[in-house]
Amino acid sequence: MDKFNSMAVFCRVVELGTLTAVAREMHISPMMISKYIADLEKKLGVSLLNRTTRKISLTEAGGKYYQRSKQILEDVLELEEQTLKLSSTVTGLLKISAPIDFGGMHMVPAIDAYQRQNPEVSIRMTLENSAINLVDGSFDLAIRVTDDLHPGFVARKFTETRLCLYASPGYLAEHGSPTCIDDLERHSCLHFIDTPHGEHWVFKVDGKTKKIKPQWRFASNNGRALGQAAALGMGIINAPELSVAPYLRDGRLVEILHEYSLQTVSVYAIYPQRRFFPAKLTTFVNFLVAYFSPGESPVSASSHRLPPVNERSKATS
Repeated sequence: MDKFNSMAVFCRVVELGTLTAVAREMHISPMMISKYIADLEKKLGVSLLNRTTRKISLTEAGGKYYQRSKQILEDVLELEEQTLKLSSTVTGLLKISAPIDFGGMHMVPAIDAYQRQNPEVSIRMTLENSAINLVDGSFDLAIRVTDDLHPGFVARKFTETRLCLYASPGYLAEHGSPTCIDDLERHSCLHFIDTPHGEHWVFKVDGKTKKIKPQWRFASNNGRALGQAAALGMGIINAPELSVAPYLRDGRLVEILHEYSLQTVSVYAIYPQRRFFPAKLTTFVNFLVAYFSPGESPVSASSHRLPPVNERSKATS
C-alpha cells in the first residue's frame, strides 16, 4: 500500500476517533481502513494504536508518528499548493460553517461575488449555530458572530453589527414603549436560545454592565423566526442589527432603548493556525474583509497571501 495514503488514513483515524468514521469519509470499508493501519504498523515494526471495543488511543510511538506524519502531509499539501500558484487560477473545495441567520442572509451574496472572480473554487457551506470542530478537517473555515473567542485559532474580523432591542410599531402602540431596562419585565420578550449569556440579556446602564432575565413569551434558535415574530407584534427582540435589517428597512421593526445597547458584536472568519494556508482559504478570507468593508471594492481581495501574523486577530481569550 502507498505509504502516503497509509499515513493520511492513520492521521484521520486519530482525528476522527473511529475506523468507521474514516471509512465513511473516504467511501471505503472499515476493513480496508484497518488494512491500511495494519500495513503501516507492519512496515514500521511498532504498534501505533491501542484498540479496545470502546475507543482507539495512541501508543507512545503512535503519538510521535502522528505529529511528524501530520507535518509531512501538510508539507506535501504546501508543495502542491505552491505549484498550483504558478497558475493564475485558484482551485479546490472550500468547506465553510456559518450561523444559520448570517449565513443564509449575508454569505450567499458574498460567495456569489467571490466565485465570479474564482470560478474554479467550489464552496460547501453548512449552516449551524452550534460549535464545530475545526481540528478534524471537516471544515476549513467557520464564520461566527460572537464576542466570545476561543484560544488556539486565528480569528479574522471582517465586519461587525450592533446588538440592540427592536419591536414593531403595532406592538408599541398596543403595549407602550419601555423607557428603561427595568420596564422590560412588564413586556413580552422574544429570546434567542443558546447564546453565550444563556437566559440573560446584557446592557450598559450608567457605564456598568447589567444583566436581566426577561420573561420571554417565545424563544427559538433561529433569528429569522424571532425577527418574524417581532415584526408580527409578538414582543420585543434583542438581536444583531444585521439579522433584522430587512424589517428595519421597511419599517416593520424600530429600535428602542438604543442608549442601553451594550456593544457591537464582531463577525469573524475563524480557522486553525498552521504554517501554510491554502490559496482557496486566503483568497476567500481576504475577499470577505474587502467585501464587507464600507467603501471598499472586493475586486482587490484576490491576493493569495494573508497579512502577517501580527496583523491578524488571534483568538486568545
